[in-house]
Amino acid sequence: MLKIKTGINPLTFNKTDDAHGYNGKVFTVISLLELIVVGIYAFKIEWYKYLLIFWYLESDTLFKVGWILLIISLFVVWFAQSQMANSWRIGIDEKNKTKLVTKGFFSISRNPIFLGIMMANIGLFLVIPNAFTLLILSLSTISINTQIRLEEEFLKREFGNVYLEYAKKVRRWL
Repeated sequence: MLKIKTGINPLTFNKTDDAHGYNGKVFTVISLLELIVVGIYAFKIEWYKYLLIFWYLESDTLFKVGWILLIISLFVVWFAQSQMANSWRIGIDEKNKTKLVTKGFFSISRNPIFLGIMMANIGLFLVIPNAFTLLILSLSTISINTQIRLEEEFLKREFGNVYLEYAKKVRRWL
């Protein structure tokens, strides 16, 4: 919708082998792995046993907590992306100038979208506890923390003292 509205593609990961491009490839692998695991769980339950299930984590309580996290994460990501409006990107956009968003969820966390994604990944692991959802959680934790640091360096260059003052007031996560 952002591309239709502004003409700017919000998918900004480059195709190079630098840290930003590499992290984009890792995000792609994580996303495909999530689709496969959720697809198996939803449509081919007879294959689910091959995902190395952590049967000792299968409980009604953890299942419910997982779903609560998934639902909350949906709202957190939705509202945070809405608050970013035309500034929302996936990756670092060196070409198109945007505004620094510091209101709404961004007054509580510098990374509410990533916070929502991490909540979703934890929720997914609790709903479908297996080796692959643990791998997704592990890879996304590393990848998201890497992306945050890349974006922070970009924001320091882009917005200078305005960003540094914002970073002093608002924590990276919560």
